[in-house]
Amino acid sequence: MQFKSFSIYTILLLFFMVSCGNPPKEEKKTEKKVVKDSVTKLTKKDTLALQKTEPEKPKTKEDDFRLTDDNVIKFLHDYEKTLTENKVRIKTKYGNIDIELFENTPYHRANFIYLTKKKYFDSTCFHRVVADFIIQGGNTDSYKTSRKRAAIGNYLLPPDTKKGHKHDRGIISMPSSNIDNPYKFASPFEFFIVAQKPGAYHLDGDYTAFGRVIAGMDVVDTISHLRTDAREWPYEYVYMTVEILK
Repeated sequence: MQFKSFSIYTILLLFFMVSCGNPPKEEKKTEKKVVKDSVTKLTKKDTLALQKTEPEKPKTKEDDFRLTDDNVIKFLHDYEKTLTENKVRIKTKYGNIDIELFENTPYHRANFIYLTKKKYFDSTCFHRVVADFIIQGGNTDSYKTSRKRAAIGNYLLPPDTKKGHKHDRGIISMPSSNIDNPYKFASPFEFFIVAQKPGAYHLDGDYTAFGRVIAGMDVVDTISHLRTDAREWPYEYVYMTVEILK
């Protein structure tokens, strides 16, 4: 009888000791998950609250303005008259490329300055590279870039190829639009720089040369030798920012 009582006491004591030990692993996981979910919900709630309390910026006429094929020439003609700038700097991880824009290609110069001031080129990249021929920039496959284009407008630029500029090495020029058109209108958001020595003269007459590199051709050469895929898209993204040089 005493042995039986002792056994029951021992069992109760062992049960009490086990129950005071570490909690099961499932409880630990549950606790962590609850904390994580609580933080997530709180963050979303705070974000929504901030969005509701932050006053909306009033829209301006400039916010609603979009360039089109119908208004672009008049706009750039008037805009060019106000410009004193004719130099830009393209900044990349490999160094800077300084460019002087020709004054006798006014629409293309004005367009490039306008896009630079609108910060369009920032976070775009050199998306096409052909070794010892050209590097082409002003685009990415990101949604952010397409939104920037949509905000600026949908338009093409007419060619301006009879101003005496040849596609010498270091010339910056504008590629044709990917939209078939008989007048070789150009895509206003992209550009290419000639890396070929002494030049790529077979491009003369088909593309508008509107500036030249005045410093940083070593950077152009470095980018032109990056490895690419079959589409001539570099495996390494070379992002850029573009700013006005005083």
